[in-house]
Amino acid sequence: MTSSEQQQNELTTFIQKTERYLDQVVEHGNDQQLFIASYLQGHFAVEAGQSQVQQMTQIQQLAELMDTSLTSAFSNQELSTDDQQQVFSLWQTLKTN
Repeated sequence: MTSSEQQQNELTTFIQKTERYLDQVVEHGNDQQLFIASYLQGHFAVEAGQSQVQQMTQIQQLAELMDTSLTSAFSNQELSTDDQQQVFSLWQTLKTN
């Protein structure tokens, strides 16, 4: 397996793992967890789709898309500061796991 194929497999696995985690929160979380996970899930679905359209192969490339998307949304003050922090914290946790 080439390095590019391995990175693509890692990206695909990361997307699937993240989607499963967010789905579980939606199914089992409290109202606040549901709100935060659903908000992040919306951004993630768009950016994961973009990563595939752009034929990205690295998790870091998707992470950069997500960081840009969230930063843009937060600068438009789509969420309260506390909610922004919770979304960002959840995203950081998902990126590092």
